[in-house]
Amino acid sequence: MSSAIEIKDLCFNYETSSPILEHVNLAVADGQSGCIVGPNGGGKSTLLKLMLGVLQPSSGAILVFGKSPVEARAMIGYMPQYHALDPAFPVTVLEVALMGRLHRRFLGRFTAADRAAAMEVLEETGTAALAKRSFASLSGGQRQRVLIARALACDPRLLLLDEPTANIDPGAEEQFYGTLDVLRKRMMVLTVSHDLGFVNREVDLVICVNRQVSVHSAGSFNAADADQVYHHKVNLIRHNHSCFCNCGGEEAHK
Repeated sequence: MSSAIEIKDLCFNYETSSPILEHVNLAVADGQSGCIVGPNGGGKSTLLKLMLGVLQPSSGAILVFGKSPVEARAMIGYMPQYHALDPAFPVTVLEVALMGRLHRRFLGRFTAADRAAAMEVLEETGTAALAKRSFASLSGGQRQRVLIARALACDPRLLLLDEPTANIDPGAEEQFYGTLDVLRKRMMVLTVSHDLGFVNREVDLVICVNRQVSVHSAGSFNAADADQVYHHKVNLIRHNHSCFCNCGGEEAHK
């Protein structure tokens, strides 16, 4: 498999800060999916923003599908860690999903094809019935699914999700991971998390980020590897999302 993401000796820091990422080397093959883990402040969100071209490396190089991140942006769906929306702003669920089509609209209104594509991804994420609802009126889990729909509306080859299960209840989290398992069958998915309590067997790679980056096969990732990135003892529970409901999962380390 060819590398869809290639990062070579990448360093990043803001002008007045110490290095946030140092000498990062990473290759993710086309079709692979991964979980990006590490402590708060370790550089996980920064790494995603570099893949998007929102930030530029201080040194080193990054290619996404053989192009610069800016050139590849139309092939990337992105769900940010925080989404601030003024509750008084009258935006509907359908309008939020349509935002994912903005790169196709240089001038003029959304087309019927845009609306059909937005409704299709809302259907896929189980939120089509909410299309006319105010986004601000939704629960945390519903908002997360709508934001995933927005990221999918551009028909991406790569989906980047930054802390997608933050602040949602366990039931919504289960539903989210079920959706994610389906999406991985047709696109690359990189999911950022600071919590090692969950390592999904459907993931190919565990990408550990704490200023530097180390990459592990998900099947072989263990508590000793986790200790290396967090610099203290952690509990690692491995669950099997392919049998998510009422099967108890499999405890790997506790």
